[in-house]
Amino acid sequence: MNNPLFIHNTLTRTKQRFIPLHEGRVGMYVCGPTVYGDAHLGHARPAITFDLLYRYLLHLGYKVRYVRNITDVGHLEHDADEGEDKIAKKARLEQLEPMEVAQHYTNRFNTAMGKLNVLPPSIEPHASGHIIEQIRLVEEILEAGYAYESNGSVYFDVVKYNEDFKYGILSGRNLEDVHDASRELDGVGEKRNQVDFALWKRAQPEHIMRWPSPWGEGFPGWHCECTAMGRKYLGEEFDIHGGGMDLVFPHHECEIAQAVASQKKQMVRYWMHNNMITIAGKKMGKSYNNFITLDEFFTGGHELLEQAYSPMTIRFFILQAHYRSTLDFGNEALQASQKGLERLMDALRQLGRIEASDKGKLTEAYAAEIEKKCYEALNDDLNSPIMISHLFEACRTINTLADGKESITAAGLDALRRVFTTFCFDILGLQAEEGGNAGREAAFGQAVDLLLEVRAKAKADKDWATSDKIRDNLTALGFLVKDTKDGATWKLNK
Repeated sequence: MNNPLFIHNTLTRTKQRFIPLHEGRVGMYVCGPTVYGDAHLGHARPAITFDLLYRYLLHLGYKVRYVRNITDVGHLEHDADEGEDKIAKKARLEQLEPMEVAQHYTNRFNTAMGKLNVLPPSIEPHASGHIIEQIRLVEEILEAGYAYESNGSVYFDVVKYNEDFKYGILSGRNLEDVHDASRELDGVGEKRNQVDFALWKRAQPEHIMRWPSPWGEGFPGWHCECTAMGRKYLGEEFDIHGGGMDLVFPHHECEIAQAVASQKKQMVRYWMHNNMITIAGKKMGKSYNNFITLDEFFTGGHELLEQAYSPMTIRFFILQAHYRSTLDFGNEALQASQKGLERLMDALRQLGRIEASDKGKLTEAYAAEIEKKCYEALNDDLNSPIMISHLFEACRTINTLADGKESITAAGLDALRRVFTTFCFDILGLQAEEGGNAGREAAFGQAVDLLLEVRAKAKADKDWATSDKIRDNLTALGFLVKDTKDGATWKLNK
């Protein structure tokens, strides 16, 4: 398959042509949520970023096995090695079973992703369902000599690994930098080196979530799950591993070390990371009172929100920025995205009403040029904002066609409709919504068209009073009606 897609590989820090390991098939693993709370805007960005990649790879003709995990064990409160498991803490406070908490928030996460029109992954493995695979991974690392047992826990020996390989190749950190950045933590006495990380943790008596292992009852370290599950479902080597930039270190750095230590070779060819979402320049967090869940965006139920924002507005907001750039939330930015989304939806509706002309000046060549530019943008590391700008350029032409100031052949019109449908719906994953101006247009479209047919009949019968009444009433309701040589057009008067 002659694939022109180039993606930025975090590992090499370069943009590389994407060549999968297996012709026509792609293995992709993306770190999913830790399910101890409601999904927020920070969850939406990686989900939508890699949904765009997933959709585009499918569009290019690949068979894609997309694995997105659920972290329901091992993600500790204070850091990757110490503190209370976040799900277990939630279960203890609410007097629930840990898996009850995990299932509740997994359901809510998937509901939110459905509203954002994020396609479900091929496989959604849970960390708690793959304890055996994680234990086996730890055993392999021990057998290779890059881990050690200490007081019922097992730690990865970063210093020894670094002597034989190189720790820090993804983040660009050297071992001295990691040493200097390390904090004093409770339980550090179990480690040989401050930089070592837990592969398996001995469960304290009060710890709810525990499993038997060769080292006693305990639970896996956070970093183990993705290495074990990625290898189980995608093999010892696979194409793409993605996630948020906050996972580069330590999570993905530790994943690389685990894979190389256990199998003596890299597991992932292309590492891809989306950048962060900030609010007024600050990282989103409960301590800043700027932590906004997706449900709060959808309902407007947060003091920082001036209004409710529909799921498609949120999706379009994220797609209007390149996935590797920082995206700063603000009401003005979201409202601009809402207007941009309405503009695209209006163009799609207008395309359904434009009539072709045998003598049209625009032909298939015009649509082909728009299509070519859109593909070039996506092939350049999924540059969705540039692709959207090309669609906006076409919107101006569509408006001139709708106003009767320009004409297009039937073949050209069919091609233009196909281009807009493909890139807006199939690849960007946008949908017409019931709420907002774009949704009202979709809901009222057939009714307005019917009224304009009645008006056209009245004009043909020289019933000017009825014709003017329909036009004036539509104008009062917020519709802009224009008479052209080919009939009447309408749109919402924004």
